[in-house]
Order: sequence, then structure tokens, then C-alpha cells
Amino acid sequence: MSDHVVPHFHNDAGVPMIEIGSKEFMCVGANPPFDHPHVFLDLGNDNEIICPYCSTLYRHAADLAAGEARPPECVLKDKAA
Repeated sequence: MSDHVVPHFHNDAGVPMIEIGSKEFMCVGANPPFDHPHVFLDLGNDNEIICPYCSTLYRHAADLAAGEARPPECVLKDKAA
């Protein structure tokens, strides 16, 4: 089993940009059931990337921990917990 969890982010709020602390993540668009296909995005050496489905701009913020976002409500919470 992997100990590396890929964080998921959404943009229900419709903000133009989400700052994140992760370089690898999933964009789900909006919260289910209004989500788009969950797409894996990898910033690599870049600091910004645009989701090809919902056009949300994600920007890496070094002051955020992995899995955190600004605004914080853009982190997809696990509904099973």
C-alpha cells in the first residue's frame, strides 16, 4: 500500500486562482456530483498550471503544507471519515 496520498482540490467557489502546497494533485472541478473527470496534474518545475477541464489556475505556495489550499475550502474532504 502506498504511503503517498494525492490531494484533491475543487473550485465550487469559482475563484480565479487556488494556491496549493502540493506539486502533484487531482482537480475534480466542483464537489460531486457536479465534478468533472478527476485529472492528475503535476507542476514539475513550474509554479502554475491550468486544469484542462475547468480552467482553474493552480499556483504553488511554498508557505502551505502538502494538501493545503488557499482558500482552504477548496480542499476536497473525504466524505467517508
